[in-house]
Amino acid sequence: MGGHGESTTYKGVTIHHPKRWHTVTGKGLCAVMWFWVFYRAKQDGPVVLGWRHPWEGHHDDHGKGH
Repeated sequence: MGGHGESTTYKGVTIHHPKRWHTVTGKGLCAVMWFWVFYRAKQDGPVVLGWRHPWEGHHDDHGKGH
């Protein structure tokens, strides 16, 4: 079948090794994902865990005539 480069065949299944840029890009995007997850957990963690209601702690002055 098509494809050139390194590969490993085990019990009739051929698995091609990823190129370096695929590996590096995947690790970089994984890091971005985890930074985003931890950032959102910092922002919304108490609400998600039920420790605080979403409308608590919102101290914007909208005025009383609202």
